[in-house]
Amino acid sequence: MEKIILTEKNFNKLKELVKKNSGKRIIFSSEDDDLNRKVLEKLAVNLLLIKFEWRKDFSKQRNSGFNEVMVKIAKKNGIGIGIDLDEIIFSKEREKIVSRIKQNIKLCNKNKIQMQFILGKEERSLILLKSLGLVLGMPTWMTKKLEI
Repeated sequence: MEKIILTEKNFNKLKELVKKNSGKRIIFSSEDDDLNRKVLEKLAVNLLLIKFEWRKDFSKQRNSGFNEVMVKIAKKNGIGIGIDLDEIIFSKEREKIVSRIKQNIKLCNKNKIQMQFILGKEERSLILLKSLGLVLGMPTWMTKKLEI
């Protein structure tokens, strides 16, 4: 199935783009947490790609861009969560990004939400992605469903 990544910041334009590309696998990515929640609630997307690099942590907790409320909405609407592989590989703050991803993996595992790696510049083998998922803390049921 053909996939398309949408990064529109205007909700009305995004709504039209989702309708236009309804037969494709739609991945949505944004830096606005309120827009992410609105998309989870109202639009038929397949994956929500959460970017971590620009986030600033709270004083006693990591800001992973995903919380219990968004988890419940994503589970109800059957939306998976995406991890940008290039962000892990090419970032200067890799350790913070990995810890945020681990936090999201725990939330998704607890509520049985599928996570996927989104490949960017370079192709990776499926075995490499599955092993990375296991190292990050993904359970085996989640890594079995990983695809390229």
